[in-house]
Amino acid sequence: MTSSDRSQAAVDVQQSKTYEIRTYGCQMNVHDSERLSGLLEEAGYVPAPKGGEGADVVVFNTCAVRENADNRLYGNLGQLAPKKAAHPGMQIAVGGCLAQKDRDTIVKKAPWVDVVFGTHNIGKLPVLLERARVQEEAQVEIAESLEAFPSTLPTRRESAYAAWVSISVGCNNTCTFCIVPALRGKEKDRRPGDILAEAEALVAEGVSEITLLGQNVNAYGSDIGDREAFSKLLRACGTIEGLERVRFTSPHPRDFTDDVIAAMAETPNVMPQLHMPLQSGSDRVLKAMRRSYRQERFLGIIEKVRAAMPDAAISTDIIVGFPGETEEDFEQTMHVVREARFAQAFTFQYSKRPGTPAADMDDQIPKAVVQERYERLVALQEEISWEENKKQVGRTLEVLVAEGEGRKDEATHRLSGRAPDNRLVHFSKPEEPVRPGDVVTVEVTYAAPHHLLAEGPAKAVRRTRAGDAWEKRNAAATAKPKGVLLGLPTIGAPAPGPAPAAGCGCD
Repeated sequence: MTSSDRSQAAVDVQQSKTYEIRTYGCQMNVHDSERLSGLLEEAGYVPAPKGGEGADVVVFNTCAVRENADNRLYGNLGQLAPKKAAHPGMQIAVGGCLAQKDRDTIVKKAPWVDVVFGTHNIGKLPVLLERARVQEEAQVEIAESLEAFPSTLPTRRESAYAAWVSISVGCNNTCTFCIVPALRGKEKDRRPGDILAEAEALVAEGVSEITLLGQNVNAYGSDIGDREAFSKLLRACGTIEGLERVRFTSPHPRDFTDDVIAAMAETPNVMPQLHMPLQSGSDRVLKAMRRSYRQERFLGIIEKVRAAMPDAAISTDIIVGFPGETEEDFEQTMHVVREARFAQAFTFQYSKRPGTPAADMDDQIPKAVVQERYERLVALQEEISWEENKKQVGRTLEVLVAEGEGRKDEATHRLSGRAPDNRLVHFSKPEEPVRPGDVVTVEVTYAAPHHLLAEGPAKAVRRTRAGDAWEKRNAAATAKPKGVLLGLPTIGAPAPGPAPAAGCGCD
């Protein structure tokens, strides 16, 4: 979408029109929703008030990875049908991976949908909405390849102190369980200078933490012919004054090289935290998945990371019940979990997705067997997570204060935030005012499997430019309707985190 297109769309939109975005899936979709918000606001729309009667435009940014994604979408669209009938002028748009996959099927199943757009042309949304309004018919426009790198689009970021920075889009892998490469396309890398310029601009606005984002983030450089491009990018981020924390997600074990480990260990603002998808501990299953590493290689990476960064917290993704998985295969996964001692694991029961090679494989595992194995894995990981968190008791940590992390904070009179290794910390409110984006130094007094607790008085409070930015945005928001929550991952909400709570698990 050109700037003239956006300007024309802005002229045609009534000032009173409101929008709501409902986001499903991984961090890519979350960040795309920030762009969709930016596009709509540039075109004259405003966020719908939370708890209001309903938005004039509702956008579904969909995921196609989980088995029930289709049913979930059509169920939600069905609930909106009577609301649209009672709300003249209301429009519904569907984008994201499921839209890229289903295309015309969406308007056939839900003819009250006005716009369907894909993963490659999100910049067209305002124009498509206006075209649907003028022509009074659904607009389905799916691009087969990326029209423009999404980071060139306007963005309404949900956090004042932490931000996603996309370094690539697409994926060159052919994992048999994953449909994402078919929907997101081949990997395309941004130029390093563009990435660093965006990071510097964000810091100038008050952001203190960025998360480098890619479908296969550490494969960065394959499109520009530099195998060490990702480690160079990490080191370059270390030179940006005012950028206090750098994270990235999600890497692939195949591309995780020693130069990346060295860059993490030697760059002070790159955090000691790593999300490394395992998927299975069985070499036989990994081969069937077309995962280009084996158990020994995976554990070797973990060993090297811990040698370079002893305090690093490592998390992972695991799929249980892949076709043909035997009890012996599953026990190999349990073995890796015991050896790796992950701080956290996002565990998924295998989900059969039409269009993937795994969907047609023989020996699909019965649901009862998958469920029983899944419960055993979760129990083991809960035990390990708790044991690893207990090692944090007595440590002094610098916590970046977050907004919306602690659901019980108001009742407990606590605040919440993230330690450098991304562990969630709840802590007693200091006597002096503290804002999201500020940094509080605390001593850990208790550990639970999924969080740490610091019940004593804060050792120090550091007011930051990020806190100033949050305060400025919050003050401005009092005169406007509040933004729409985009369903950010629980491990990093509302600031970016290292892994989706219910993401694609495709890395």
